[in-house]
Amino acid sequence: MIADKGYDSDSVIEKIEAVGAKVVIPPKSNRKNPRRYSKRMYKERNVIERFFARLKQWRGVATRYEKTIESYMAMVFIACAMLWLL
Repeated sequence: MIADKGYDSDSVIEKIEAVGAKVVIPPKSNRKNPRRYSKRMYKERNVIERFFARLKQWRGVATRYEKTIESYMAMVFIACAMLWLL
């Protein structure tokens, strides 16, 4: 799980590790014992966030005008395909 410094608490990290996921959360600057994390994987988080920001520019996706999940997912797939082509 990749998250920002706001999720750097021992309880959150313990829950993530209990599920068996890898924790990629940079430690806060005031942490006494900072733990290690993959800086390379954390940088990839930015790519995902920028993609969702561009996806939300599609008004139909952001406001969910479609009534059924099938038509909404079709709109999401169309928007993703258009973003991929651009």
